[in-house]
Amino acid sequence: MADAPRHNLPVEPNRFVGRERDIADLCALFDETRAVTLCGVGGIGKTRLAMRVADRLVGGFADGVWLVELASITRPELVAQEIAEVFGLESERGQDLLDAVVARLAGARCLILLDNCEHLVEATAHVAAALLAGCPGVRVLATSREALRIPGELMWHVPPLDLPGDDPARAESVRLFLNRARAAGTRLGEESLRDVARLCHALDGLPLALELAAARTRMLSPGQIADRIDDRFALLTTGDRTAPARQRTLAAAVEWSHDLLSQAERTLLRRLSVLAGGFDLDLVERVCAEPPLSESRIVTLLGALVDKSLVICDAGRGRFRLLDTIRQFAAERLADSDEERMVRDLHLRVLCKLQERAFETEFLTPGLTWQERLAAHTGSRERLDDQRAALEWALRSGNLTMGLRLCMRSSGLLSLGGSAAEVVGWIERLLGQDLSHVPPEQVALAKGYMAYGLLTRDDLDSGLNAAREGLAGMAGDPFVLATAHTVAAGALLRMGRGDEAAGHIETALAVARQQGDRFNETGALIEGSIQALQRGRQREGQRGAEEAHAAATAHAHPWILAMATSHLGLAAETRGDLETAAEQYGAAISWLRKLGNRGDLAQNLARSSRVRAQLGDVQAAREQLAEALSVARECGLRQALNRCMVSLSALARAEGDLEGAVLASAAVAALRESMGQRTGSVKVDELLAAARAQLGEGRTTALWSRGRSRPAFEVATLVLEGRRPEPVDAGPLQVEAPPAALLTTREREIAGLLTRGLSNKAIAGELVISPATVARHIANIMEKLGYTSRAQIAVWAADHGVPSA
Repeated sequence: MADAPRHNLPVEPNRFVGRERDIADLCALFDETRAVTLCGVGGIGKTRLAMRVADRLVGGFADGVWLVELASITRPELVAQEIAEVFGLESERGQDLLDAVVARLAGARCLILLDNCEHLVEATAHVAAALLAGCPGVRVLATSREALRIPGELMWHVPPLDLPGDDPARAESVRLFLNRARAAGTRLGEESLRDVARLCHALDGLPLALELAAARTRMLSPGQIADRIDDRFALLTTGDRTAPARQRTLAAAVEWSHDLLSQAERTLLRRLSVLAGGFDLDLVERVCAEPPLSESRIVTLLGALVDKSLVICDAGRGRFRLLDTIRQFAAERLADSDEERMVRDLHLRVLCKLQERAFETEFLTPGLTWQERLAAHTGSRERLDDQRAALEWALRSGNLTMGLRLCMRSSGLLSLGGSAAEVVGWIERLLGQDLSHVPPEQVALAKGYMAYGLLTRDDLDSGLNAAREGLAGMAGDPFVLATAHTVAAGALLRMGRGDEAAGHIETALAVARQQGDRFNETGALIEGSIQALQRGRQREGQRGAEEAHAAATAHAHPWILAMATSHLGLAAETRGDLETAAEQYGAAISWLRKLGNRGDLAQNLARSSRVRAQLGDVQAAREQLAEALSVARECGLRQALNRCMVSLSALARAEGDLEGAVLASAAVAALRESMGQRTGSVKVDELLAAARAQLGEGRTTALWSRGRSRPAFEVATLVLEGRRPEPVDAGPLQVEAPPAALLTTREREIAGLLTRGLSNKAIAGELVISPATVARHIANIMEKLGYTSRAQIAVWAADHGVPSA
């Protein structure tokens, strides 16, 4: 596998000019300073300077340099989520996301660049302080218009570019202006240096203002530009005198650039402010082409804004974006106009239509190739920022029906591509509003769709409840109906309630087949096959797996193909055909890599590792398991980690490490209990029986307790390195109780009788043994379970269903 990237910094869009001394000084600061905040007015170049410093520091951080862009974030609670997404962490039930980030980075040595913090300064400060407190190797570089004011922070005021003196050509501001004018197609000679110097002084050396001015050199000379800017500065200083001078200067530069636009260009610019992420021409035409703008004029007007540096163009991808300062300026103009509601409503409707079309292509339209399905999914993910902005407007404007409609057609908000099931949060927020004007069937459909997101977060109880609530009132959307039944079946099977799952599987199959929905048909067939395999009906399970793969092949979505292929591997592994299982798991891994789904990738790498271990290819098994554990740790999903630990136990046993196998299996039991899954299995009982025979009951019990009491990743590291955890330094009540399989038959009988409060003599009479023998057995039970009283044994026996007679 190729080395993982050590940063996510974007390629610089144009040449970086100046600030050589600042860059060197800032880089040196991180030898002794853990947090640096670059402060200054918008447009002074904080982000570009931070990016250049971060790029220089990549080699100094073993775990990389990572950019977290906060400009498009509107809610404080999303700061931690953005950081989590950069590191591939998944949200899950009952876990604080910031705690998960801190845990993930506790041992890392990396630099985190938090860009554009000013609108979320308190939330960013809280997150940054937590990272610094809990992660000794983490350094923070932030950009903001004000300091974060956290312990250990060094505030660095970003100055304007050097202004021209005796030798204007050497000044940073002049060099930047000349470079950007040349990029705009204008080559200025020495005869222009005097006017350029005057202009740089007038603009106070602010990079954004200089770039905006340089873009106008196609039409105006530097002297003409300087003359007009001088007037604008004078006008602005008669306004808000409490604002910082540089802020007034930047506002004047942006206002001046805006005033040079035609009325149509101004209208387009303020309408573009509703587009939250990068955008293409098609989206601009759909959202912005309302009177007085016609669709035929959009391309010309957009090109004019690109020429004037108000819109940035990535010509290679046909994508555009607004600088944040310009977006904020344009959004204010939109808010002051009488068309904000019209434009934002149109944006919401357009996003709904685009997502519905993408959803049709991705899931419902028959006869498409996997490349076409994948392209539709990728497009949905590229529009995530716009979907989020549209959903915020739906909440703000009270258009809950449209908001729910958008959620239910956004695969980008789900986990098929490996991201967190973000759709859960949005639907919960929408359903938390006044729903008196929302049709009940719309609410039911939303709950049914949300159920899948809950299941991917390992929230089995909530996922099952949401599916059932949705099914109780669902109508009008067979796809969601089939999905909800499949989710309910999947949750029940993972809980060990196969009989209850049967009806949901049958209904999901019937609905999907009636609609020609091969996607949900595949999912239902997989659940049916799992049910058969759980009941020991291997032929039926194999037949179901083959039918599921045929349906997935007919549909051709990469994710459902991966799931069906993986299940073919599981069916083959169950019947002992390890070579076929390895082949199928390998094919599933290939699909998941194409899709970028890391959670399912980790699970399939773990399964493949387990099979490789059983085939005797220990080296390959170790390599795949190492990758699986790394990916599982990055995405933070417990189910992926559970698969890894199951495979680790198999690998350890294949290598003759019975102690390691017990430790890993104990960690699996703890994980499954935390997720509400069934924990017992024949293989675990066999492992414990072998361990008791070879290691002795006391050693087996101790290993089991230690495996359950340690974090799973710690257990994995110890087992892979051949080390063993130290005894738990805690009282007996805090030692996790092993399964009944660790006790002998006689000991389980005695533990059960203790639940009735019987004395040693009474127990002896029940079992026809001596009281001394009873006392010896009770002492053995206490040693195995780590308890010190008969009452503790009785509670344990009752909790674990040990018979009392």
